[in-house]
Amino acid sequence: MAGRTPRSAPSDAAPAPASPRASGRTGTVPGPGRAGGSGSLAADRARERRSRRYRRDLRWSPYAFIAPFFLFFAAFGLFPLLYTGWAALHRVELTAPTDMEWAGLRNFTRLFGDDFFWNALGNTFVIGVLSTVPQLLMALGIAHLLNYRLRGSTFFRVALLTPYATSVAAATLVFVLLFGRDYGLVNWLLSTVGIDGLDWENGSWSAKLAVSTIVIWRWTGYNALIYLAAMQAIPHDLYESAALDGASRWQQFRYVTVPSLRPTILFTCVVSTIGAMQLFGEPLLFSGSAGATGGADHQYQTLGLYLYEQGWVNLHLGRASAIAWTMFLILLVVAAVNALIARRLRSDD
Repeated sequence: MAGRTPRSAPSDAAPAPASPRASGRTGTVPGPGRAGGSGSLAADRARERRSRRYRRDLRWSPYAFIAPFFLFFAAFGLFPLLYTGWAALHRVELTAPTDMEWAGLRNFTRLFGDDFFWNALGNTFVIGVLSTVPQLLMALGIAHLLNYRLRGSTFFRVALLTPYATSVAAATLVFVLLFGRDYGLVNWLLSTVGIDGLDWENGSWSAKLAVSTIVIWRWTGYNALIYLAAMQAIPHDLYESAALDGASRWQQFRYVTVPSLRPTILFTCVVSTIGAMQLFGEPLLFSGSAGATGGADHQYQTLGLYLYEQGWVNLHLGRASAIAWTMFLILLVVAAVNALIARRLRSDD
């Protein structure tokens, strides 16, 4: 109606809440049930604790994973090594291992004047050469053949590991039958070509050759697979370049494969030398009733057999410990020679 003024709002009405931007305040308004910034502070502390746990886990977990190995190594590797070193300096018998009498280097000096020790050392060296050289040459040739594409190559690679998977006792007993004097297969084959049968066990060189044959049979396939893995890592460009230059298969093997395998060949030589130094099961079982003597005249007694004879047959624990440490020192010399040769090879490259 004209002339009437609009009705004003009631004076007791509540004013509308001002926005934070209008009032000049910034930040979020605390929600219901939250005590301001205490919730975010607790979350930050939880994240910090998780972060500390993660850092500790990242730092110490690798040590926890490898700890079992070091525990077993300390119990079955380091402790026997230190104990035999201590026993080597004493006169002690296996029947009373706690009764030790100080002897100094007496056990070591006695070895240098012991003819049986030098005989065992010589036998170990001869058997090691007779088994290592043919073994590695055969392994290198087999690996070279398997490196090419052959039908059933997977079968042949698995078959190479069969001798390695066979136990030492089973393999040695089979070879004892093969090298039998009266009814052995080897003597029968020799008789077919007019050669009289040999007494393999009682002969000097024949016994060493027979024991070396067992070692060759067991380890050739294992080393062949090592060489095969190294050959497959050689770049094919080298073979293609050699083929373009007119190199034959033999020339490629001689001038490409063998130089590329020098570190691997050196490694297998060192490992085979260590294995020859520790040779024990094959000569022990091949001797039959002779036991640890390595034949009637000790003709193939190795250092491992001599150690066993002194410690567990004659019960001289101190002397056996001295032999063990002497073998360990010889292996250290072999490792030093290996390092010297490897360094010279690297300098030549």
